[in-house]
Amino acid sequence: MTISSSILFASRLLFPRTGKKSNARRSLFGALVCIGISLVPLIMVLTVSNGMIKGITDRMIGLSSSHLQLVLYPNSEFAENVDKMREISSIIKMYDSSVKEVYPELQGIGLASSTKGRFGASIRAMESGVFETNPAFKNLFEVIDGTTDIASKNSCVLGKKLAEDLGVKAGNTVRLITTKENAAGKTMPKITSLKVSGIVSSGYQELDSLWLFISLENGFKLLSQASSTPHLGIETDDAFSMNLEKTYRSLKPFLASAGKLYRWNDLNSAQYENFASTQIMLIFIMMLIVLVASVNISSALVMLVMERRKEIAILKSLGGSANGIALSFIITGAVTGFFGVLFGLPLGLIASVNFSPIMSAIEKVVNLFAKLMCVISEGNLSAFTDVHLLDPQFYLQNIPLVIPVPQVVLIAVGTIVLSLLVSVIPAIKAGKEKPIETLMKI
Repeated sequence: MTISSSILFASRLLFPRTGKKSNARRSLFGALVCIGISLVPLIMVLTVSNGMIKGITDRMIGLSSSHLQLVLYPNSEFAENVDKMREISSIIKMYDSSVKEVYPELQGIGLASSTKGRFGASIRAMESGVFETNPAFKNLFEVIDGTTDIASKNSCVLGKKLAEDLGVKAGNTVRLITTKENAAGKTMPKITSLKVSGIVSSGYQELDSLWLFISLENGFKLLSQASSTPHLGIETDDAFSMNLEKTYRSLKPFLASAGKLYRWNDLNSAQYENFASTQIMLIFIMMLIVLVASVNISSALVMLVMERRKEIAILKSLGGSANGIALSFIITGAVTGFFGVLFGLPLGLIASVNFSPIMSAIEKVVNLFAKLMCVISEGNLSAFTDVHLLDPQFYLQNIPLVIPVPQVVLIAVGTIVLSLLVSVIPAIKAGKEKPIETLMKI
């Protein structure tokens, strides 16, 4: 039995010329639909998680760690004042042409205080025009209120969540509590009044709840050497390029006496590994759903073998081989999986593109039922609070759409291969059918 004969028989199994009803073909169609539907959440999880990871990673790199970060030693001459930090920034840019920009920063911690309370703040003292000159700051930060001016004396810019916690707006005053050492060497609190010139949002609440920006000059006045960390954010062409490693290896020995050099993935390794492991776990769970859906193909083929015993017996009587008949059923299962992929992939991609509206609609339905249950149990809505499926405290406010084409292709191929594998056992049984026993019953 030739391969072309096996393909022809498989086509007759899938698309018989007679209009006879077949429960097995209905089961195959059901398996096709199940595979397609199971692929929708898998593609959505893959696309949305990739967009979420990329969005958060871009913010961590662009707004916090930079591509490379040089943490200056406290006793280094370049950590003494603003001019020295600018001097080493220029030296780094001249030393390596792959370095596009260097941003000096003094980082410390303190308490931001208002009439509403006191909240911990990560104080970031940076160059006055950083919100305009740094492309990441310019593109990823959204100005919610006021301006991004930190050049004025004792002015600051707050993250959105921190401003909400403090209950302040642009033009209001906050008190910043830091520490300083007196003449006797004792650590004393230092209270400074700062005018809020603006409020910004990175789109990620975890970051917005921490940051308080001031000018680099003010940073050296307000933050003591013991409670602050001077560092330089070094930007290259691409944080994910192989050239970043070359730049790192070039700069590390050159800057060894000034401070310790880190790559962005060294500084954010815990978060990045957490994101990757969570994504792998979610994809694994979704793949189990696809596996369960693929098993339907196996059960449908068993029914098809039972229905087509007469045809199998006739083929064997005419010289058809067991391997040829088995191949026909394997092809039938693989084609079923292929059409399931053709059905499920476009649906998954469409659902991913419209993820936000879909989640918003689901959230409205969930809140409607939650309100109904609250009314039934409590008699009123006084104790009701809105349910947020994607709480901005843990997720990006706007999730970017990132379709990982290689991974989508891999899933499609994997699903077809899986459909082929689950078809093997019923196909082998079909090939082992004994024509004499079947023909005797006709």
